[in-house]
Amino acid sequence: MENYVNFAVEKAVELLGIDSPTGYTGAAEEFVLREFAALGFSAKRTVKGGILIDLGGADENDALLLEAHADTLGGMVAEIKGNGRLRIVNVGGMNANNAEAENCRVVTKFNGVYEGTLQLVNASIHVNGDYSSTERKWNTVEVVLDECVESAEDVKKLGISVGDFVCFEPRTRVTKSGYIKSRFLDDKLSVGILLGFAKFLHDENLTPARRVYAHITVYEEVGHGGAASVPAGVTEAISVDMGCVGDGLQCTERQVSICAKDSGGPYSYEVVRKLIAAAQKENADYAVDIYPHYGSDVEATLSAGHDLRHGLIGAGVYASHGYERSHKDGVLNTLRVLKGYLF
Repeated sequence: MENYVNFAVEKAVELLGIDSPTGYTGAAEEFVLREFAALGFSAKRTVKGGILIDLGGADENDALLLEAHADTLGGMVAEIKGNGRLRIVNVGGMNANNAEAENCRVVTKFNGVYEGTLQLVNASIHVNGDYSSTERKWNTVEVVLDECVESAEDVKKLGISVGDFVCFEPRTRVTKSGYIKSRFLDDKLSVGILLGFAKFLHDENLTPARRVYAHITVYEEVGHGGAASVPAGVTEAISVDMGCVGDGLQCTERQVSICAKDSGGPYSYEVVRKLIAAAQKENADYAVDIYPHYGSDVEATLSAGHDLRHGLIGAGVYASHGYERSHKDGVLNTLRVLKGYLF
């Protein structure tokens, strides 16, 4: 699987360069559809906007669904202020604390894209005596547009209006030591991993014993990405999302994490056992963890009433929902678990 790590990372980097906060995912959908089709697999867009891919396999009555998501955190214009600044609200779990001072793009509905920066209101520390003590919330930060605007009317003349999406700069870096740093590795890194796994199947001309589908969802960050579009015959669904790294957890960025339980409850005992066995068979460096504040696509799938067993794996990611970091070794170990689970 080592041969597919760089491919997976390269595709993740390409996808990270495409703005796709939940609700504004069309370009990312096109990318995913095109990349899986280029590998020779049947891929189609669902009505909801997700991409459903048939990766082949024999037994259609015991099929496996792999889920990852291409939507990310972001913002939306909530108010055009009288001074020409923008108050925004978050899309998904974007946090004002770690969005402060980030470059962003305001995508208008009909009049193009404008650049700006999210700043604390009255952001000059030499002027604002309460700079350090001000709580960073969405009503204490604002988008400062890189346009000559001084009033709400000036902004409206640009075509900016309430409901326009605000996309944040990912600042993607891949270091010589193999670390991958970017906003939105959750979950574009996993989309790259599934593309890498698809390339492995294609290059090796492999047909799994059971049918395998992949669903790249586009509403995960708001809780209902995996709620629909489960093919007939699917008995198990595994979310390929980020593995959590932090205090109280075992996983590092260089491992694959197997989640036993998160805020939605325990994952299928049978699936967790099989994932661990797959990791051991392929000599993958893994950790088993419990995530205290986490929900996944497969839980949305179950909540929608689908009768299946569920699991969750992912390359370790530090600083989730902030400026995130993972490693190529985490990508490799995730690919190894997928291989061991199916072959």
